[in-house]
Amino acid sequence: MDLVSVIIPYYQKRKFISETINSALNQSYKNLEILIIYDDENFSDLDFIKEIKERDSRISIIKNNKNMGAGISRNIGISKSKGKYVAFLDADDIWRSNKISNQINFMTQNDYEVSHTSYSIISEDKQIKGYRKARNFFHLSQLLKSCDIGTSTVILKKNLINDYIKFASLTTKEDFVLWLRLLDKKIKIYGLDENLSLWTKSRSSLSSSPFQKIIDGFDVYYNYMDFNFLKSIYYLACLSINFLFKK
Repeated sequence: MDLVSVIIPYYQKRKFISETINSALNQSYKNLEILIIYDDENFSDLDFIKEIKERDSRISIIKNNKNMGAGISRNIGISKSKGKYVAFLDADDIWRSNKISNQINFMTQNDYEVSHTSYSIISEDKQIKGYRKARNFFHLSQLLKSCDIGTSTVILKKNLINDYIKFASLTTKEDFVLWLRLLDKKIKIYGLDENLSLWTKSRSSLSSSPFQKIIDGFDVYYNYMDFNFLKSIYYLACLSINFLFKK
């Protein structure tokens, strides 16, 4: 049973984090390490996180000296991880108990390097608000117009991460860059159509800001994918339109 490293960036999610970590601890797949990257310059929640750490020896805390953002925090977590596989879990999301087991079986039986799953969208009070179905992405063009991969559903082989394939230093869309760069390097992303995660649509989330999404969306295409200005504007328009239709 291969070790799976679970990467959880933490920033002001005290309301959710305990249930999130419990969903990782309660996985039927037991060979896990859980790395919580504490990314808040205000250390008022740190003692609370340390109390959670005492629940299980598989939990470790990495403390950033300043706020780095979710993307950079995940990169730091990956660099400190020991697993063959890396799984991402945001601090307000929840996994179903068979998530890791089903997904690792899916990957190992088919020799896949990257996979994501279907997931439900829930409100802060746990009401179901939507659903996203996982599908395969084999070519860059299939993902350029819409970011249809939930970060907390992804597992990938750690050895894929390098100076080019990693999370971006963006406020939002930091994960989108990683998925696009995997495809840019001809690494296929396979979809497991099983509803194995719950994604919390939080009112306070930075990712809920339309203005920030526009700024970061342009950066994805122009600065990270190195598209020219007009091509970047075109794909940004497509991304924005698809986002509106998904709501």
